[in-house]
Amino acid sequence: MEFVGVVYRIMPQQSGTSARGQWQKQEVIFEQPDEFSRKVCVTFFGDRVQDAATLQVGEKVNLSCNIESREYNGRWYTDVRAWRIQKVQPEQPAAAPIPDLPPFETTEPAMPAGGDQFDDLPF
Repeated sequence: MEFVGVVYRIMPQQSGTSARGQWQKQEVIFEQPDEFSRKVCVTFFGDRVQDAATLQVGEKVNLSCNIESREYNGRWYTDVRAWRIQKVQPEQPAAAPIPDLPPFETTEPAMPAGGDQFDDLPF
């Protein structure tokens, strides 16, 4: 699954030892920008913890992840694990092109030499 999300919160890193050896994971909460924004907790496991360390709150990213549910003691748990993350570059507003205009020329008549004001009204 892929989705675009904004980093909402970065949770503390967790680590431990299992029967298979050392493990570490990092959970990051992403907000999906939409009319009804939703939050998704994504787990970065093993080597992917380094990817989570580069994230900043408010940063927009494109995530590729696997979703898996499993049962334990009659309850179901869903895990969203990231396997790729790409930072989305902020969109730069396009600069409006400035048209080539001819030089400004005045078309108003000059004032008469005698100091009298020129009246161009038709009545």
